[in-house]
Amino acid sequence: MSGGLDRRWIYLAMMLAVALPILWNGVTGKTFPESPTPPSQACFDAIEALPEGSRVLVSFDYDPASEGELAPMATSFMRHLMHKRLRPVVIALWPLGPTKAEETISNVIKADFPDRVNGRDFVNLGFQTGNEGVLKVIGTDFRKQFPVDRSGTPVDRLPIMEGITKVGDFPLVITISAGYPGGKEWVQYVSSSNPGLVLLAGVTGVQASQVYSYYPGQLRGMLAAIKGAAEYEALVSAAIDGDGVTPPRYTEARRRMAPQLFGHLLLIALIVAGNAMYFAQKRCKAVAP
Repeated sequence: MSGGLDRRWIYLAMMLAVALPILWNGVTGKTFPESPTPPSQACFDAIEALPEGSRVLVSFDYDPASEGELAPMATSFMRHLMHKRLRPVVIALWPLGPTKAEETISNVIKADFPDRVNGRDFVNLGFQTGNEGVLKVIGTDFRKQFPVDRSGTPVDRLPIMEGITKVGDFPLVITISAGYPGGKEWVQYVSSSNPGLVLLAGVTGVQASQVYSYYPGQLRGMLAAIKGAAEYEALVSAAIDGDGVTPPRYTEARRRMAPQLFGHLLLIALIVAGNAMYFAQKRCKAVAP
């Protein structure tokens, strides 16, 4: 793009391509429609298939650096579980995972499901160090690795943990993962050794390439990056809200799709324009006397 176009115009165009959709959403509250791909639909269907009261293990395997992609997934997963009257048991393989989990619990359960009781309908068991070592232990003795919840209450006194002795006692496991340890390790150390267990993963765009090969075998469903989050968010909103108004905190992923779309379209247009200018200049030099 060196044929006379000042690069500052490119920066301005990119700023407008990102900013205008954000402003449009802020004024209208509207988002683009999302059509779910099979991995996202599989996540939705796996949760829908569980009977009321089932315990679901949810692992928050990320920190603030990745919450732009993963927090909307966590929010939608938690909302869906609560709406179906399922009971999430939360753990974390990352040190800051319990903090992200508490934020999600506050934004979803405490805000919209105040009748649900901690220890009976949901629980946060906190973080345990050890990476895949944690996954090996919970395969045979869950309580040895997570003896108390985040507030220090022994799991033996928690109604939600009654009958849970190993990870295979959960019919469904969800990992929301930014890297290591995360989706790949859950497949290798948990899903592969528990054939009857259903594993779902929400992963960043960078990690998606590492776990795609496990779908739809050891990994029943997958949300890949903000696109997967937006697809699943749309499915959950349609199931819960129908034609009604969805609270803004449950539209975060879809809100972020428009700036990404227009930014990508601008990049494609600039690439095409740059190549056109290059070949035009080359042709002019070729025909010049």
